[in-house]
Amino acid sequence: MDRLCDPQYEVSAHYLIAEDGACYEMVDPKMRAWHAGVGSWRGLDDINSRSIGIELANDGSSPFAALLMTALEGLLRQILEQFDLPPKAVIGHSDMAPGRKCDPGRRFDWRRLALQGLAVWPNVTATTPTDADRFCESLVNFGYPDLGADVLLDAFRQRFRPHETGPLDDWDMAAAADLSARFGVDRDPNTA
Repeated sequence: MDRLCDPQYEVSAHYLIAEDGACYEMVDPKMRAWHAGVGSWRGLDDINSRSIGIELANDGSSPFAALLMTALEGLLRQILEQFDLPPKAVIGHSDMAPGRKCDPGRRFDWRRLALQGLAVWPNVTATTPTDADRFCESLVNFGYPDLGADVLLDAFRQRFRPHETGPLDDWDMAAAADLSARFGVDRDPNTA
């Protein structure tokens, strides 16, 4: 909290959630905060001006505290309802600035949020042959900045396959294709 309030660091967030579940509003969510830095999502830059930043108290290598996750779920429900946002609008710093940011990290439970309708998760029913160019196209259409297969694979796996290692595989391909088809930028707005 001290760092987020210190002008020397030029960083802030709308909310900070502590390990014990305490939630602090640092900046009015209708105002701009300085939490995202340089990055893009869904082809848009200046993420600070078009997002609500939530900082989570975690060292990046430990599991997220249960009370923190419960508080985050409540806050996300409130934000999504208040601003009429879909679950696909919930992203991490590692999504909008792959290769530069790695939070919330591999220990963050994105699937838990998705099961509650607070984020998205791929629906993989069959695998797809590996093709790095198609993988990148799918992830860029989903929202990631176009930074190449290696950077995108790492960012994608941080969120959707945090314990997976090795080269791009058929499951990665199928998941990326599903995310693109269901939540992508060029998706037909008349479909779910």
